[in-house]
Parts: sequence; C-alpha cells; structure tokens
Amino acid sequence: MPPHCSDIVHAMVEPIRIVVLDGDETGQELLEQAVRVLEPSLLGLDVELQRFDLSLENRRATENGVVTDAATAMRETGLGLKAATVTPEGARDVGSPNRILREQVNAKIIVRTGRRLPGVAPIAGVHYPISVVRMAVEGAYGSKQWREGERGSRDEVAYSTEHLTRSTCHAVSEYAFRTAEKMDARVYGGPKWTVSPVYEGLLKEELDAAAARHPDVPYQPVLIDATYAGLLSGATDAPLVIPALNRDGDCLSDLVLPMFGSIAGAESVLLAFDDDYNTTVAMAEAPHGTAPALQGKDLANPLAMILACGAVLRHASERCGAGAARAARAIYESAFETIASGTKTPDLGGHAGTIEFTTDVVNRIAAKFEVWSSLGPTV
Repeated sequence: MPPHCSDIVHAMVEPIRIVVLDGDETGQELLEQAVRVLEPSLLGLDVELQRFDLSLENRRATENGVVTDAATAMRETGLGLKAATVTPEGARDVGSPNRILREQVNAKIIVRTGRRLPGVAPIAGVHYPISVVRMAVEGAYGSKQWREGERGSRDEVAYSTEHLTRSTCHAVSEYAFRTAEKMDARVYGGPKWTVSPVYEGLLKEELDAAAARHPDVPYQPVLIDATYAGLLSGATDAPLVIPALNRDGDCLSDLVLPMFGSIAGAESVLLAFDDDYNTTVAMAEAPHGTAPALQGKDLANPLAMILACGAVLRHASERCGAGAARAARAIYESAFETIASGTKTPDLGGHAGTIEFTTDVVNRIAAKFEVWSSLGPTV
C-alpha cells in the first residue's frame, strides 16, 4: 500500500494527507467554506489537513519561510490545496508565493479545464470541455528584466531575458496529448512559432514530436493569435486541449473559463512529475484572485475551490484507490447538481450566498453516499 493512502470507504489504512495553504481576503473565506467537503465524517475517509498560513502578513513575518515549509510538506505528501493570496507590488517585498511554490516542488504545468455548467448559458456556443495546459515556470514569468538610459526619457530602453527548457516543453506537450487521449479531444493551438522559430519554436518541436508518439490523437497546430480567434469562431466543435507557453496559457485560461459562465467555475491544478511523467505533486486552487471587494459579503462563488478539493482527491486516488476516487466523484457531481437545481451565486445569475451554496453541496454529498451505500459496492 502506498503511503498517505486510504483504499476504500470505512476501511482506513493510512490517512490522505493534504497540505492546505491559507491565503488572503476572500480567497481565505472561500477556502474555509470549501474544506467543509473534505470532512472525514462526510466522505468516510481518513483525511488529514496540514495547514500553513500563507497570508501576506505571515509571509512577511517569516520572510517567506512559511512558503518554503509548505513546499517541503507538499513534496512529502504529494497533495496541496491553496487559497488565493495577495502578491505585493514592491520589488523589495515578499513577492509571489506561487512562484516559490512552483520552483520548489519542481512543477512543470498548470491545467485549467472549462466545462459547461448546468443551467448556465455559455458564450460563443461552447458545448465541449476545453483544457488549457500551460507551463508553470520559465518564459515571461521567469525572466530577468532591466532598463537602460535616462529614466523617463524617450531614449529609455527596457530589456527582458526569457528562457525555455526542452524538458518543460516536453512536459507540456506530453501531458497535453495524454490528456487529449483521456478526453477524446483534439490538441489545438500552439505558440507563435513563425515569428519566434528559435525560442517559441522549441515548444512547437516538442508538440510535433508528441503528435508522432500519439498518432491517434487529432492534432491541429495553430498560432496563438489564431487560437484566440478560433475559440470564438468555430474551433470549439469538439473537446479541446490547448498547450501553451506560460503567459499565453495564463491569458488563455482567463478567456476560456468565463466562456462557460464564470472564472470561478473551474479549478486550477499545478503538477510536478517524475521522469516517467507520473504525478509527484498535485496542488489545486481556484484560478481567480482574492476579490477584496467581496470580502465579508457572503457573495463570492466557492465552486472553483470546491472543485479544487475534488481535484486533490482525484489525484490522491492514483495512489490511494477507490475511496478517494469515489469521494472526488461525489464532490464533482454534487457541485454541478447544486447549480443544476437552481442554487447559483450572483456571478452565475443566481442569488445564493457563499455559505448557502456550499451547504447545499455538502448536503448533496451526504445524500449521495447514503444512496450509494444502499445500492451496494458496485457503485
């Protein structure tokens, strides 16, 4: 039996240990609601939450030591759940905890999948899932930047040194094609390799190589600007997996998710791999920020954080078996059934508050396990 696992409901062996990273403002409020779906008594699983305070105040107090400790814990457990955090603007401040976490767990990609939400009209006739598989490191977000010339003058020049590694390009490409196999999807899109054949062309080379390794997966390489246009003009006639550079993927997911109704309608998963592309760390979070304008108002949509909880258990099931898989299924189904029933937060056209929505999901999870127990072990 692998470590940190619980094989089946009510038959606990080792607990499923999840590192929970507390955050800021509305991000923390949503996390506190979402973890209600991980209650051991609700799921029939031995789930242990190991918490780290990644609030801006504590990151400053520990000079990011708490971020390093959290990353170490995630490398040990393989599982993380993160609230949205504030990244201060000052160059001498603590910076982004996301960057530190990604580097220290050796993460390679971030996956965000837009899906139709029951009873919510999508934009541009989108019906099928769209997964954006982006680099988690390198590119624009890992560049060295500086300026030369007199500040404020017309002669001032800004420079940036970006870099890509073939290993990261390979990870994005291979995972994109494996995901497309599971989704029965088309791999669509790519970088601007015509303008940047040496730099961005590195990702295109790896995409072409992955296509050769996965000949049964439909592959349609498209320049990044044409990818944006295609999403709004007919390319979404089938499930899509879109591999992307770091900043391209960040922008793409901020377009794709609202096409299905709300940026809070899907989870974001950070992944690290071993040499055979087995997952070593999966950290799930909401793709949105801390929404300070909604803090304390019980209005924010907790769906993305609830789905993040389901995603963590789905990845736990790769090592931990049927119990975690059933729990993940219960969370996903109950969240979407809540929306289908008409319980929606304001961003989805409803009137439910954060607590009301989460409570409905929790109640549906409990009812689902009761029904499944009545139907027997085959469910």
